[in-house]
Amino acid sequence: MFYTRKGDDGTSGVFGSDKRREKDDPLFNALGTVDELNSLLGICYAKSANQVPSKEVSILEIIRQLQQDLFVVQAELAGADKHITNERVLHLENIIAEVAPLFEPPQGFVIAGANELSAWLDFARSVSRRAERAVIAASHESSVSPDTRTYLNRLSSVLYVLARYAAKESDEKEQNPSY
Repeated sequence: MFYTRKGDDGTSGVFGSDKRREKDDPLFNALGTVDELNSLLGICYAKSANQVPSKEVSILEIIRQLQQDLFVVQAELAGADKHITNERVLHLENIIAEVAPLFEPPQGFVIAGANELSAWLDFARSVSRRAERAVIAASHESSVSPDTRTYLNRLSSVLYVLARYAAKESDEKEQNPSY
């Protein structure tokens, strides 16, 4: 069955607790936003599968690992004994260090949409920032490890460099706002 009717009163439960919470609780906002980001990364994965594979960076592999990590973030938020490790944070920093030298750094802000994949990655970057804010808000009542906080902060940087790299790989010139 795909429904239980338990949430019809506007409440929901979390892992390991009999307590029900209102569906607009900050914890559910955080869980939902991380879920939304993970789904959006699924679109990025599908779009990158249609791109010519890069010789230098596997965007597919990076995205799939990010998705796996986000399931750990959700499990931690829900109260499971799962946590993002410092190793995962260092992995993100290594991705940034590996990908950033492969494109010319933008001079200022970039208008999203140089190509379809870079646009989706920029969208994922902005949703990752919202997910980070939602997790921080939820952490006032639910425990969130320092490594998870750091991971979410680095995640938007990874998505930023992947978006710039995706634009460069398709030889699309990115534009800056004209103000």
